[in-house]
Amino acid sequence: MPTATTENIAEFVGKSTGTSDWLVIDQEKINQFADVTHDHQFIHVNPEAAAKTPFGTTIAHGFLTLSLLSKFAEGGVIALEGVKMGVNYGFEKVRFVTPVKSGSRVRGHFTLMSADSKVPGQWSLKYAVKVEIEGEPKPALVAEWLTMQFV
Repeated sequence: MPTATTENIAEFVGKSTGTSDWLVIDQEKINQFADVTHDHQFIHVNPEAAAKTPFGTTIAHGFLTLSLLSKFAEGGVIALEGVKMGVNYGFEKVRFVTPVKSGSRVRGHFTLMSADSKVPGQWSLKYAVKVEIEGEPKPALVAEWLTMQFV
């Protein structure tokens, strides 16, 4: 995870801050997410029925891909020096561009869009995030993600 100080964080704005490692989205992960969210639509959990769709297989929930940003952040979100905690603050935009087929590998790319001190010791960082699917020309999702760090 890249680090910065409150004095030099502005130098990172507009620049890539990192790319996460690849993560396999297998059927077990998809099924576990379906159980947690109570979303058992066939396109996610029934390989036989999903095989008859244009996707040819099951696909991950879009919200599963979105929720993995927390994992992907380990490789791309800046930690401010002296950070006491960081929290999700929300999203400006989220688009699910390409379905993630079961068995695919995905990873996150992060670019810092802005870094603002809201009150002393509290920083809002906005990232442009793209989740890439290995071998696919278009990303799984694109988002503008807001995080808050307390120093």
